[in-house]
Amino acid sequence: MKKIVILISGRGSNLQALLSAKLLCSIAAVISNRADAEGLEIARQQGIATRVVPHREYADRAAFDTALAQVIDGYQPDFIVLAGFMRILTEEFVNHYHGKLINIHPSILPAYTGMNTHERALQDGVKIHGCTVHFVTPDLDHGPIIIQAAVPVLGKDTVQTLSERVLKEEHRIYVQALRWLCTDQVTLNVQGKVVSNRAEQADTSLIAPNME
Repeated sequence: MKKIVILISGRGSNLQALLSAKLLCSIAAVISNRADAEGLEIARQQGIATRVVPHREYADRAAFDTALAQVIDGYQPDFIVLAGFMRILTEEFVNHYHGKLINIHPSILPAYTGMNTHERALQDGVKIHGCTVHFVTPDLDHGPIIIQAAVPVLGKDTVQTLSERVLKEEHRIYVQALRWLCTDQVTLNVQGKVVSNRAEQADTSLIAPNME
């Protein structure tokens, strides 16, 4: 059974979805850079080990990442799952976990990398928005894509209503991505490409707004 470590910074919404899914993998620990992260208590209530590596106690990002890696390596995980971990990781850290570091981003990458994705989607008037689970590489939000979900952008949407709709899909596809990874249905090959042994669907489409 594969082993994962989950990194969080806040309330643990995606963490809760992953814990509720009863994945076919062992969750070795939940680690946060903030001692007050609500997700730590969620993990403790389920008997999962928790650790805190406070980023403010380190002189720079490199020092923090070194300390964080030492804690992670103590658990020898197969995958490190970023679930609302609000830190930009150094290239050295990312390369250390090549092929093991997984993230979820609230847009259909490569569109809207970085922050404020929902606000930018609304400003641009796009009709379809969504979320992406991907392997992490040093190029921020540009790693190999594992799975994506799309939602319609409605005429009366606000940042809050759109983000809530996308978050529901985040909870669905993060669970699915980890199911595939933990059962070797999806892998990253030596060329840095995502390979799946699942049947692809060639005759499906999503159109927004609907056509009559």
